[in-house]
Amino acid sequence: MTPRLASPIRALARTSMLLLLVVMVAAGCSRNTKDDENEGVPVAELYQKGHDSMRKGNWSNGATSFRRLVAQYPYGPYTEQALVETAYANYKMGNNEEAISGIDRFIRTYPTHRNIPYMYYLRGLVNSNRDTVFLQRVWSLDSSRRDLASPNQAYADFNTVTDRYPNSRYAADARNRMATLRNTFARHEIETGLYYLRREAYVAAAQRATYLLETYPQSEYQNDAVALLAASYANLGNDTLAADARRVLEQNEPDHPSLTGNWPNEPWKIRRLNPFATERTAIDNDRD
Repeated sequence: MTPRLASPIRALARTSMLLLLVVMVAAGCSRNTKDDENEGVPVAELYQKGHDSMRKGNWSNGATSFRRLVAQYPYGPYTEQALVETAYANYKMGNNEEAISGIDRFIRTYPTHRNIPYMYYLRGLVNSNRDTVFLQRVWSLDSSRRDLASPNQAYADFNTVTDRYPNSRYAADARNRMATLRNTFARHEIETGLYYLRREAYVAAAQRATYLLETYPQSEYQNDAVALLAASYANLGNDTLAADARRVLEQNEPDHPSLTGNWPNEPWKIRRLNPFATERTAIDNDRD
């Protein structure tokens, strides 16, 4: 009896399986080679390798070298510095959650380390950009109209630097960033107050203006808050308080558009129908 030959389809399936197995084995070997290329390298050489990658802007390779260093040499000054560098690399790569996790772990493990001021400062930088999405950067979306949880945490981080480490090299920049964040928070309040004004919720609008003036004095939007008070009191029929607010505004910013009846200058409504238009509010129109 003549033996039956295997069908061409079955033979092709076997060949494909063998090829797939070869590719998987080769890929596994390649990964192992890449993962183990730093194994056994002296700590100083391994640190220098990561540091050189960071200087070239190759954050991924730098972080890989530093992670291998920490795994092989879990104690010592090189390890401590590698943890700091890894957190910075994650920040530069946009791995915000990993950066925060590494920073928090470092602060807990080395609470008296000389780099603690820097780690609080770095955490502030990460939190400042934590919720910044690609479209927000491209279309210049107003950060004050987004969730302010991360900016508030960033403010607390920078405040820690200025309060606990006022003589550190990061304190001056932390103060400047706090001032910028205060303006963001103040803008959030004035935008909310203007929303209430448009909705004829005049008591709520006046409350927002008062809160802004009390909480963020000397902010970029303090005169707008006074103008909002004047408009709210006028609509409430309280002419005395409205006149007082207008008098204060005349003293501080005599050219404010509300004094000529041109405030708030709301954007043209049809603009909102254009998906490619940058985000604008009455505040932006008044400053153009």
